Amino acid sequence: MSGALLSMGIAEPYAQALMSVAQSQNLTEEFGASFRALESLLEQSQDFRDFVMNPIINEESKKSVLRQVMGNDTNPYLINFLMLLVDKRRIIFLEQIAGQYLELLRNLNQTVLAEVTASQELSESQTQAIIDRVKSMSNARDVEIKTSIDPEIIGGVIIKVGSQVVDASLRGQLRRISINLGS
Repeated sequence: MSGALLSMGIAEPYAQALMSVAQSQNLTEEFGASFRALESLLEQSQDFRDFVMNPIINEESKKSVLRQVMGNDTNPYLINFLMLLVDKRRIIFLEQIAGQYLELLRNLNQTVLAEVTASQELSESQTQAIIDRVKSMSNARDVEIKTSIDPEIIGGVIIKVGSQVVDASLRGQLRRISINLGS
């Protein structure tokens, strides 16, 4: 079994269990916001990522740091869940569990994730235009956008929704022109 499949096989039951608790306590959105913040922190802070993923660091240190990072306003159910992950030595799958939980939340809310690559930060009107386009493509009720910046696409955007990719970048247009000229 590959590492990614193993990670998903471990992450999915934990995410589903947490979703079950969240639904019964009407906390799905609150947990979603906490997991988005955690995902962002894991992406932006290599030190935090290395600390959480390091199997040598003792459990009490990890618990202490997680409590500090999550803050006093975090729901006790979510804190207890994170402490359980540390106790069960599953905290190394935190990123996958968070991603799986957010996917379950999107399914519950009939929301799709649009991964947008742009050459520069998008304006509000550009973001809204992408949301409208994705809604019409997917028939989703709502759209969650995850943006990354890549100056190499020169201009425009690349939008990925599930397995669909819309390449409206200048680099993609130039590539298509060169292919057409070559034939």
